[in-house]
Amino acid sequence: MLQKAPSPDALVIAGRSFRSRLFLGTARYPSSQLMLDAVAASGTEMVTAAIRRVMPGGEEENMVELLAGRVHFLPNTAGCYTAKDAILTAELAREALETNWIKLEVIGDRDLLYPDVEGTLRATEALVAKNFVVLAYCNEDPVICRKLAEAGAAAVMPLGAPIGTGRGIHNPHVIEAICARSKVPVVCDAGLGTASDAALAMELGCAAVLLNTAVSKARDPARMAAAMRLGVEGGRLAYLAGRMQKRDYAEPSSPPIGLVGT
Repeated sequence: MLQKAPSPDALVIAGRSFRSRLFLGTARYPSSQLMLDAVAASGTEMVTAAIRRVMPGGEEENMVELLAGRVHFLPNTAGCYTAKDAILTAELAREALETNWIKLEVIGDRDLLYPDVEGTLRATEALVAKNFVVLAYCNEDPVICRKLAEAGAAAVMPLGAPIGTGRGIHNPHVIEAICARSKVPVVCDAGLGTASDAALAMELGCAAVLLNTAVSKARDPARMAAAMRLGVEGGRLAYLAGRMQKRDYAEPSSPPIGLVGT
């Protein structure tokens, strides 16, 4: 994929510049064509997919061909429950797809799909030592986010809510604290349901948002993808503009000078 000239407000991860701050998953769409339509409508420059889905014999073996030249492809280790399995999966992805970028997922709970904190940290350390660019999915914990960055993660990806729930951001104050402290880009990942959730993530200071189910399970995936694009763009602009201070009492927006009776 050709690299574009960086925009004035480009997102930079591991030296790669992205104009779009919206990343999109490719799973659970009703059809490949709807997935392609959503990718186009989102304006995304990076999509993710579980490596098992794009290996020979996988359910969407031709996905890479469908998206070739359009976007940067980010394989992920979804479905891995140990650091060992995640490391092996990342190595298979690098060999098959010729990329050292990996979205690292090490799941610790099969029902909640919450990350295994210790396993994620071990896998990050091992993959960084093998020259991978690691984007690490993690829980909304400032401590683990700091430790992952110190271990060499190129970005940390705290969840907004459990994967696929569409419940939005459960702990906005904590996400905001993570963003304020992080030395690497923070990508809000998992649990978002609609454009206002994406806008809030960006207003809190996230560098980007990653979505899948919110778009793929929408009644109109392409239209929801477009809405998410605008939500991310609007939220980023609001963050850069700086919101007004919240007040406990009303304050008139017009000066009282010249009012009748004054």
